[in-house]
Amino acid sequence: MAEATEEQVSYWELIKNGILKENTIFRLALSLCPAIAVTNNVKNGFFMGLAVVLVQVMVNFTISAMRKFIHQRIRLPIFMLVISGWVTIVNLVMDAAVPDVYREVGMYIQLIVAFASILARAEMFASKNRIVPSVFDGIGMGTGFFIALMIISAFRELIGKGQLWGFPIIDAKPLLILILPAGGFFAVGILMAAFNWVYAKYFSSGGHSH
Repeated sequence: MAEATEEQVSYWELIKNGILKENTIFRLALSLCPAIAVTNNVKNGFFMGLAVVLVQVMVNFTISAMRKFIHQRIRLPIFMLVISGWVTIVNLVMDAAVPDVYREVGMYIQLIVAFASILARAEMFASKNRIVPSVFDGIGMGTGFFIALMIISAFRELIGKGQLWGFPIIDAKPLLILILPAGGFFAVGILMAAFNWVYAKYFSSGGHSH
């Protein structure tokens, strides 16, 4: 995406871009490991998505605030240090706040450090724009990831277990393969195709390029 400035793009457009046009999972097919590994139930998907939102927003905020002091030659190591710092904070908070969930998704929270989507936003947007639009860009990209995880989690838990957040919803024989890793690939493929069909049919013609 081309560099955008506060004057060129409204905050709502930044959020909509992250949710629809550049959705990390469904449109860009990035960070698919957690999309498959932690989405066998809604609770895990929720907290993993929340962790990514927090890291994405705070990394964008920090990089934007520091952008005038970061030398171009060392910008990528600095970006990685900032990402690592915020991932560590979110990791520790998650471990303390929801230890039962952390036992299942903790390893993947630590892997947020290596998410190409977060580093890409630091490089392409936060390092070139002011703090407020950078924060909204982080909200948009993080929310898009969060929504994708919730859709995948709900699909897999509902059809694979007949439940949502552990509560029984449908009284029918579940399709157990959907809660297995192989079912994760299957679910992501179906939902990615559905998302892109809906995007192409209802959103692409009126979209704004940044």
